[in-house]
Amino acid sequence: MADGTADSLTSPIGAGHSGALAGRKILIIVENLPVPFDRRVWLEARTLKAAGAEVAVICPTGKGFDARYEVLEGIHIYRHPLPLDASGALGYLAEYGAALLWESWLAWKVFFRHGFDVIHGCNPPDLIFLVALQFRLLGRRFIFDHHDINPELYEAKFGKRGFFWRLMVLFERLTFASASVSIATNESYRRIALERGRMPEADVFVVRSGPDLSRVRPVAPAEHWKNGRRFLVGYVGVMGDQEGIDLLLAAVADLVHRRGRQDIQFVLVGGGPSLDSLRGLADDLDLSDHVTFTGRAPDQTLFEVLSTADLCVNPDRVNPMNDKSTMNKILEYMAFSKPIVQFEVTEGRFSAAGASLYARADDTADFADRIAELLADPQRRAAMGAEGYDRVVRLFAWPHQVGALIGAYERAFARSRRGRRGARS
Repeated sequence: MADGTADSLTSPIGAGHSGALAGRKILIIVENLPVPFDRRVWLEARTLKAAGAEVAVICPTGKGFDARYEVLEGIHIYRHPLPLDASGALGYLAEYGAALLWESWLAWKVFFRHGFDVIHGCNPPDLIFLVALQFRLLGRRFIFDHHDINPELYEAKFGKRGFFWRLMVLFERLTFASASVSIATNESYRRIALERGRMPEADVFVVRSGPDLSRVRPVAPAEHWKNGRRFLVGYVGVMGDQEGIDLLLAAVADLVHRRGRQDIQFVLVGGGPSLDSLRGLADDLDLSDHVTFTGRAPDQTLFEVLSTADLCVNPDRVNPMNDKSTMNKILEYMAFSKPIVQFEVTEGRFSAAGASLYARADDTADFADRIAELLADPQRRAAMGAEGYDRVVRLFAWPHQVGALIGAYERAFARSRRGRRGARS
């Protein structure tokens, strides 16, 4: 292993970087999910705190985190309400407009109450630069944490380009232009920062959303999830239109009805805007006894399903968004030593390598073939699971990301010092 024993990967967050950011004050803004439910942002906040910084976070309420202000592990968390899940142009305008007003108000509140040197903005959407610009004349820097490529996300979600797609492109360009440093979640996103964002190579850092192995650990298998069947296939993730769950259900129907596989149970963990319609689709396909939807579930349920599963699946459609994005579910499957079946995408293959089988693009029959192939070969499943876990330990676990995260901040502060010297000269 590159960094010592496996025990080193479950050591305290920020170990080895204590004091690197001593005396610094950081404000993180995230609109997509509340903290600490957003695991990546929470890991970043804890890491920065462990490195000596004072950290505040602005985020929405929701997911059981409804307190408007609280302190967790020494991190100040300010939450604001948002309208219900947006749909259509007017819905998104209401959501983003409300978020910007709340984020601006709370940012000024944090500025006067705690102070900050840097705003660390996490997309989507690519609008948080509008908050950061309010503090530029006061010498505060903006670090852009690039979680989603929004032009590609818009096209994947709505199946078209047009005026709003061009608006996404503009916002992305303005975000990169406003940032002192950009944090990319993988090499594909790094190339976007360099090419579309026109950022210097020295200002772009790759910080992957690696699992925290001190938290993500197998538990005792729970056989009841198998519903009396021999095999369990697991899925973890959002239940949305663009996640390809309909493709997975088509593959399940192929296995159950065309091939007569009555020995497989599928358990899908997660909530989202399409959950009810997907349950209806499973009923229409006569799969309700073979497919369990847990809805949004606590970690114990998630860990039980992953610990019990014989293999796990990622049915994300093949499109530019999914091809360039690293899916957290893949790394979580690997952290539980589970072999994977997914469609052929660039970053999915980079993450999993030999820990996954790869079906032809959006081909549900081939996806079913790959599931059947793996279920028939327990030795292969074990070898693939071991390879996946080894890749997490050697390459992707969160402690491997800490150095790049601290490096991004050191770069931003170095640029700030040079800017002040230039202004005096």
